[in-house]
Amino acid sequence: MKTVRRLFYADILSCVCFVALAFLSLFFFIDFVEELSAVGRAGYTIAHALTYSLLELPGHLYVLSPIAILIGTIYALSRMAQSNEFTILRTGGLGPGRALGMLASLGLVLGILTFVVGDYVAPASEQKANSLHSVFKGSQRLDASRAWLKDRQQTAQGEHTFSVNMGSMDADGSVRDVRIFQFDSEGRMVVRTHAQRARIEGSLWRLEDVRVTRWSLSAVTEEKLPTLEWASHLSSGVVAAAVMPLETSSTMELLRYVNHLSDNEQTNQRHAIKFWSRAFYPLACLVMMALALPFAYMQARHGGVSLKVFGGIMLGISFVLLNNVASHVGLLKNWTPWMVAAAPSALYLLMSMAAFAFLVRYR
Repeated sequence: MKTVRRLFYADILSCVCFVALAFLSLFFFIDFVEELSAVGRAGYTIAHALTYSLLELPGHLYVLSPIAILIGTIYALSRMAQSNEFTILRTGGLGPGRALGMLASLGLVLGILTFVVGDYVAPASEQKANSLHSVFKGSQRLDASRAWLKDRQQTAQGEHTFSVNMGSMDADGSVRDVRIFQFDSEGRMVVRTHAQRARIEGSLWRLEDVRVTRWSLSAVTEEKLPTLEWASHLSSGVVAAAVMPLETSSTMELLRYVNHLSDNEQTNQRHAIKFWSRAFYPLACLVMMALALPFAYMQARHGGVSLKVFGGIMLGISFVLLNNVASHVGLLKNWTPWMVAAAPSALYLLMSMAAFAFLVRYR
């Protein structure tokens, strides 16, 4: 059985790597051509365009890994079935349970690799790519709906609420055009702080070129300061998860931000769905392996290798489409986030097991 396992794994992994390389080459070419339009502006060169396109590859690999696994596994198994290798293995004692177990083990390893790429490699490369863009194309403009943060702190006058608005982010992670609105326990604004620039070190905000306006029952005062330190529960990780693209955040950073939104009674549906999607996404590799196994039990008259690969491509596209549709519908309907994220994988797993049981039983 070790020989059979080595045969399976070597054949499937070579096909999966070939498909992944083909997809990555296509996406690299598309990104590079798109970046060529910016070459020559503000010192942006072809080398920078190449670097940016390369930095985008880990993110593409993470998104495409289930499709590449599905297509590569279908191709490998269909080729073995076409040459009667799989029939000989079945005659030699390779039962359906053993075949499913071998593919599940390989799918688990590929799922772990997908998690590592999506949680560590891709966010780091996306951050470097965004920094590269911001250096040559100016500071990154933040989306209005994602540039607001909320914090609560206990003061001598009771619990105060802080609403923080940020205008743009520089390549070094500092934030520009920061406005901090402080409200008392009765909801009245008592202090407004405006800073041209802020550096976030842990949970300490170092504000520069600051203008502080205070409201009291008797008067309104304004003070200008060169620097000001503000201690907050808003750490650099929470700020990054709030204002940067979701692709630059790891699963744990998303979880911390979702908990932060819940603690401050802010809506977290969008980020909760994204968190659960990231958490369940590596399991899609197992689902794709299970979905590819029925193709090995199809006889040659049911279509050649090319037709089965085409079917695999359509299945992969439908899986990605269903994932995206489920996320948007779940956001609109306010469905339970983990159920929204798990539904596509569960549906395709049931489909694969039903097809596998039918083919084993009747074919």
